[in-house]
Amino acid sequence: MNPKILFIMHMPPPVHGAAMVGQYIHDSELINGEFEIHYINLTTAKNLQDIGKVGMRKLFDFFKLLKKIRKAVKNVKPQLVYVTPNACGGAFYKDFVVVEMLKRLGCKVIVHYHNKGVSTRQNRHLDNALYKRFFKNIKVILLSECLYEDVKKYVNREDVFVCGNGIPDITNHSTCPDTVASGHIDGKVPHVLFLSNLLISKGVVVLLDALKVLKEKGCCFVCDFVGGETVELDAAMFQNEVAKRGLEDMVVYHGRKYGSDKEAFLNAADMFVFPTFYPNECFPLVLLEAMQHHLPCVSTTEGGIPGIINDGKTGFLVPKHDAENLADKIESLLTDSALRQRMGKAGREKFEREFTLEVFEKRMAEILKTCV
Repeated sequence: MNPKILFIMHMPPPVHGAAMVGQYIHDSELINGEFEIHYINLTTAKNLQDIGKVGMRKLFDFFKLLKKIRKAVKNVKPQLVYVTPNACGGAFYKDFVVVEMLKRLGCKVIVHYHNKGVSTRQNRHLDNALYKRFFKNIKVILLSECLYEDVKKYVNREDVFVCGNGIPDITNHSTCPDTVASGHIDGKVPHVLFLSNLLISKGVVVLLDALKVLKEKGCCFVCDFVGGETVELDAAMFQNEVAKRGLEDMVVYHGRKYGSDKEAFLNAADMFVFPTFYPNECFPLVLLEAMQHHLPCVSTTEGGIPGIINDGKTGFLVPKHDAENLADKIESLLTDSALRQRMGKAGREKFEREFTLEVFEKRMAEILKTCV
């Protein structure tokens, strides 16, 4: 008889990184074949705008969730309970209640973090006391080795597993053709791609500043911005920032794109640039998508990104907020198609080794086997 595992995790809707990974686990033939699986959706938000908000409806839904979990534990009698908690803030307090209830019910618990922020709150008296209790007698899955620093105060290294996320390989080729450099024939104007919502902390303005530097140097390029509008930057505000830097002829905003429309931009790009300093950035799936499409990536050292990009091999890592350094690295790729092709190929090879959905499923199944 297969071991019983109760998964209490985020699943769509709304659609975000943790929810997508939850869906991958839910649909995994390998994981469902190795274990007797039972699922409960931890999400109480109805959409992305609802995340982080507090209200009577969400409080009522939370009490219903606790009742549902208690009933499932009683009926299933799982040998392991898997939870995807939040690291800090009000959402952590909610997940703290869930995990403490599971412990009181006698459950063995493993938590899988898709976010970070424990270290930013550990000096607060209340949070410190709660973290000490929360992490006692549980195992922890992190997305990257470099994220261990976030929980190091409370978790021994031997209680930590590292499992980078994976995504489906939707491309039809595994090697980059010799005649192209990451999608473009030599001599054509290189395309730089930014793919994320228009948030300042995702590096939108920093990238515009870097592109201004490159234009002043006489570099030739087109930068495609693909992603949803936000309160911080809607389409009009973004165009105003573009105009202030004199980039109207080199920067194009395309809005939010999905499916084959998004694929078209990844296929047409020569490099992917993501200068994020978003505080909750852990393991951006968009970087995996770019590597899947043979694109060299330029990003920052935020969160687990150093575990994705090998600096100088599959792309470049730059300091956060540093437009000059970012411009230098983009220029290196703009002016050297052979470097773009070499880095793109290395990124694709790393994707195949470490970040496919199949690799993720195997790694996750092994971790769960170790813990039951």
